[in-house]
Amino acid sequence: MPHILIVEDETIIRSALRRLLERNQYQVSEAGSVQEAQERFSIPTFDLIVSDLRLPGAPGTELIKLGQGTPVLIMTSYASLRSAVDSMKMGAVDYIAKPFDHDEMLQAVARILRDRQSAPAASETVAGKAANGNGKSAVDNSNGEIGIIGSCPPMQDLYGKIRKVAPTDSNVLIQGESGTGKELVARALHNLSKRAKAPMISVNCAAIPESLIESELFGHEKGAFTGASAGRAGLVEAADGGTLFLDEIGELPLEAQARLLRVLQEGEIRRVGSVQSQKVDVRLIAATHRDLKSLAKIGQFREDLYYRLHVIALKLPALRERGADVNEIANAFLARQSARINRTDLKFATDAEQAIRHYSWPGNVRELENAVERAVILSESAEISADLLGIDIELGDLEDDEFIGLPAQPAGNASNNSHEPTEDLSLEDYFQHFVLEHQDHMTETELARKLGVSRKCLWERRQRLGIPRRKTGVASES
Repeated sequence: MPHILIVEDETIIRSALRRLLERNQYQVSEAGSVQEAQERFSIPTFDLIVSDLRLPGAPGTELIKLGQGTPVLIMTSYASLRSAVDSMKMGAVDYIAKPFDHDEMLQAVARILRDRQSAPAASETVAGKAANGNGKSAVDNSNGEIGIIGSCPPMQDLYGKIRKVAPTDSNVLIQGESGTGKELVARALHNLSKRAKAPMISVNCAAIPESLIESELFGHEKGAFTGASAGRAGLVEAADGGTLFLDEIGELPLEAQARLLRVLQEGEIRRVGSVQSQKVDVRLIAATHRDLKSLAKIGQFREDLYYRLHVIALKLPALRERGADVNEIANAFLARQSARINRTDLKFATDAEQAIRHYSWPGNVRELENAVERAVILSESAEISADLLGIDIELGDLEDDEFIGLPAQPAGNASNNSHEPTEDLSLEDYFQHFVLEHQDHMTETELARKLGVSRKCLWERRQRLGIPRRKTGVASES
């Protein structure tokens, strides 16, 4: 079980983070300062250190040196985001901006621990392939140079384009639905480029408040606006010599788009409040789930910026379009989650494999990862059944010869069913998530039928969990 050290002076944040990590099968120790961590623990023995940047006494970056190679994840507020980038230059493995959601933190922790565990094995694998000259290695992308799992034809085509595009300095636009892994493609492009040893700065344009985005990206001078007590470099400047990855670029305000266009056209930036420009050498990789061309036509995205970005466009297929890849990815997630809880016997039952293969996965790879994690946590036997995945799929509607051995699903009008199944609705968190997600476009009868309960049971659970019925729209059915 990985052992994580949390260093955070805010007791509430520290306790909440500890509970989150412990619920996800991590061993956790905590301290309120660098000095306390030194006094209580042998810092290099931890698998990961999660530390706030600003601490009483020494800053969190001191743990980079004290950890002697232990990866350090820095937490920071948006106001000090630039300092977090500086900490990465000092050796922090990554940073995460407050406020962050639970999934964001868990994904960052899992990725860092996975990279740490796989680094020696990956080196041996690459060396072995180079030695035997096996041409087949180009197809093995789960642990190879690309770092993405899957071998369906659309992904093989994508891998070929990544290898061709990565060595160039051309701007790249990655298109794909949310959760498909666009940042993985961006990292592959950076890691296979001549800029690999320089920083790759990742920015989620949708996560930074609109009032801060220009100063965060391009920096500002002292006195440029209220609260600007000192000059500060921006994230574009921090990426000088390396790669700037702008995720959800369709959310970038028009004013910031104009400044970004200048970076691409002239190779220079001007901080907010400054009259002086300075040169930067940055390769831009952008990603979006939106149709930028359509946005440009209605004036919500600059057309000249769109064509600057669209030099090379890479389309990342949705998970439902990747065929058998979905089961391969699910098994990789299962192996990872099983290792977290020190179990080697877990496997998917036949009905779970079929459900994974035939579900549409609207949340793509991110949704699949969450479903597998949920199933592993709730599993009480070696075989993980379909109901533990918590996905909304009517297995009974699929062809019988495709689903031999699947349990029967509730049929007919659910309002006549006086017995509620326990496999799904014993999990109140899943019930709440499903109702909140679907109640705006489904009637109470449809909700109850999908959940396999009576309308009376649905009403009772709403009351117990404090989920009021919507009074407008389709869900207002009487």
